[in-house]
Amino acid sequence: MRTTIAAALLLAASHALAQPSAPATAPKAIVLRAARMFDGTSDSIIQHGAVVVQGNRIVAAGGSVAIPMDAQVIDLGDVTLLPGLIDSHVHLTDQSGENYYLNYFQSLMRQPAEQALLATTFARKTIDAGFTTVRNVGASDYIDVGLRNAINNGWVVGPRMLVAVHAISATGGHGDGDPIPPSKGIPSLGPIDGVCNGPAECRAAVRYQIKYGADVIKFMPSGGVLSLSDPVDAPELSQDEMNAIVEEAHHWGRKVAAHCHGDAAAKMAVMAGVDSIEHGSFIKPETLELMREKGVYLVPTLMAGDWLMARLDKLPPPIAAKAKSAMAARDIMFRAALKIGVKIAFGTDAAVYPHGLNGHEFALLTGLGMSPAAALHSATTVAAALLGVDDRATLTAGKLADIIAVPGNPLDDIKVMERVSFVMKDGVVVKGGR
Repeated sequence: MRTTIAAALLLAASHALAQPSAPATAPKAIVLRAARMFDGTSDSIIQHGAVVVQGNRIVAAGGSVAIPMDAQVIDLGDVTLLPGLIDSHVHLTDQSGENYYLNYFQSLMRQPAEQALLATTFARKTIDAGFTTVRNVGASDYIDVGLRNAINNGWVVGPRMLVAVHAISATGGHGDGDPIPPSKGIPSLGPIDGVCNGPAECRAAVRYQIKYGADVIKFMPSGGVLSLSDPVDAPELSQDEMNAIVEEAHHWGRKVAAHCHGDAAAKMAVMAGVDSIEHGSFIKPETLELMREKGVYLVPTLMAGDWLMARLDKLPPPIAAKAKSAMAARDIMFRAALKIGVKIAFGTDAAVYPHGLNGHEFALLTGLGMSPAAALHSATTVAAALLGVDDRATLTAGKLADIIAVPGNPLDDIKVMERVSFVMKDGVVVKGGR
């Protein structure tokens, strides 16, 4: 009897599968019109631009494109259309407050679920600022993985995320916990948390991050500003440890971002084969030349330094001293990198400053000598190349329909990048245009 029922069910299932399915209805085309367009393929502005979107892809774009008969036309008026922006260095799962000590206490007392819910608000502010893709370079409690997955599943609104899980650090280095006495009961961290000693543990740390969801590997060759016990410019991993981290990540098909303020640590990281140097405050011209030769990107995170310098009196003295030292060297380094021709990708270190203000980085980049067009490329085509995502960052046929608009012309006034009026991600309007 059971055999007969099973056979009947299989027959019914095969019959259902054999039935021709109704042809899928193509989504209605959306056409975005604007006074201007920066499509990311050149340094110039196209007048009277239009972008035709079908589903989640761009099917046509330019100054004169055919408009489908039944398309929904959204005329945005006196704005400039641009590709969705990319911030290559954010921390969407946290945010520093004006009071360092209060923020530290509040973060310590939050449950991971509470922090995750707060992170969704940071994600929303970021996409509303025009950033449709971000690289999240370090988080705790796997909140970055959860936030990325929630965004991908459509549960919350936010940018596309590439995540690093825990940043990898030496014991006592930038990325390890603060020097709280062991008698207080705070456990020491290990490779699963991104803290490693010796090449074998560093390889294990990379594997743990990948196992639990990392799209990219972030590690700490040098000290940092916002940590209490380590010098900002000293190497904190050996050459063998750096080699192990980078080699293991590349074996697994992951790119590697290296947090480096110090020159010696940056040179070691470049020799290990990293894909990008983050911050780079004290890097000397010789190391910048090496970066250019090897195609290593610089992600300068100018906003983080500017934000901290305006709040030195609210920081612990050791951190304030490191911030002043890094800022004294940063501008010289950046101008040298521009002159030498190092590839510079847009990144802000969002979380050091409040999320959603990312666009101010454009004014800082141009203030140090980068042209407005180059600054726009740094947040589109250059950042996309660094992240290894070739399906976005230009307004051309076949690319993902991640599109923003800003008032006026950013080549005339780069500050308009701080006033994004329209955002579309994946062919869906997220902000404006209604």
